Amino acid sequence: MDSSEEIKRLRATLQSSEKTQTELDKTVFSLKTLHDISADIYSSIEIENITHNFLLMCMGNFGSKRGFLMLVNRSLARIERETSLGYQDDELGPLRDLGRAVAQQANRQTRIFKINEVELDILLPPRVHLISTFFFEPHWCGVLILDEKLIESEYSAGDCEMLQTLLNSLLISLKNAIFYEEVWTLNQELDAKNAELSKTLEDLKASMRKIELLESIKDSLNKFVPHAVTRAIEKSPTGRMPESRSQDLSVLFLDIEGYTRLCEKLGGSEVHIIIEKHFSVFMDAIHANNGDVNETAGDGLMVLFLDDDKMTNALNAVGTSQTIQEEAAGISAGISSLYKPLEINIGINSGSALVGAAKFDSIAGSRWTYTARGSLINVAARIGTMAKGGQTLLSKTTADRIANQMDLKQLGKFALKNVKEDVTVYELL
Repeated sequence: MDSSEEIKRLRATLQSSEKTQTELDKTVFSLKTLHDISADIYSSIEIENITHNFLLMCMGNFGSKRGFLMLVNRSLARIERETSLGYQDDELGPLRDLGRAVAQQANRQTRIFKINEVELDILLPPRVHLISTFFFEPHWCGVLILDEKLIESEYSAGDCEMLQTLLNSLLISLKNAIFYEEVWTLNQELDAKNAELSKTLEDLKASMRKIELLESIKDSLNKFVPHAVTRAIEKSPTGRMPESRSQDLSVLFLDIEGYTRLCEKLGGSEVHIIIEKHFSVFMDAIHANNGDVNETAGDGLMVLFLDDDKMTNALNAVGTSQTIQEEAAGISAGISSLYKPLEINIGINSGSALVGAAKFDSIAGSRWTYTARGSLINVAARIGTMAKGGQTLLSKTTADRIANQMDLKQLGKFALKNVKEDVTVYELL
């Protein structure tokens, strides 16, 4: 082989090596670019940072003068995010129009095409050379627009292949960022719900404390306020005591016979213990028959029975009397100072009376009380004073209501103090 042939062969080998080196340099540069872009965009979880870094790296890699990237919600025809480099504010409007038009025509595939390959019915901005579309959510489309290169050359097939690889990396970052945004939003909503729940729980605890306080007050007041009062207030829409009204009831007056002599004989302390034991039994009997103690005076009680049914009122009053008489006979067995059981005298009347709250004004101030007023009450009290030796006496009205269920004895008609007409009185046997 002569020297000229050898020189030709060596030159060809050199040219091939240079071409291979150039391709290798391009590959290394592309890989380095991909690495750098991946490092930049993966280092952030905010969409604005990711798109800005991606656009910046694309322009640096391809030598683009300017660039624009937008994310479009196609279902709403709305731009959700956008970033631009090199463009003036007054140049962005046409770019947005171009991006919307391209996004609406995109077919859910990542595409890269030159501007002369796009057929649109809008006036294209000058010097736009490359457009790419990509999808990363069901209704979200990304549009990348690159201006002409700094050097006078077209975007090559290798540029488009490189951009395709970069876009694939971008899609992963955007999906991760959107997922992070969704998680962050859910966490914010969860924090807000937790704060709202905590406030609701605190409000509930405060309400429960108020309810417990009110229940405590109610329990305390129930010791002094008739149950009829608390029931009436609870039924009232305003929580106030309803005005007095005429209603049917039975009234029971109770008196311990010989109370004054008992006090003189035993002394106040001993009598107090005896009366307290008896009254405890009386109260149990009254509550068991839905009665309300309206007034107390020493050894006496005034009890109201206010059931809606007339016969029930009378039966409750008489049933209370029977229980009291039976229980009183057994109390004395445990009290050594009593030589015989106390005799409890009772008078009962039934009918209509004015029942409700009454206000009494005086120099010392106002005082409210709950009571029943009318001749019915006066008659019941007078019948009670007639009872002797532990009798239970009834008016004719009460007797008529229970005659078929109780054994009664008519005692006759009696003239009662401050009562105009004579009253027929019955004894409960």
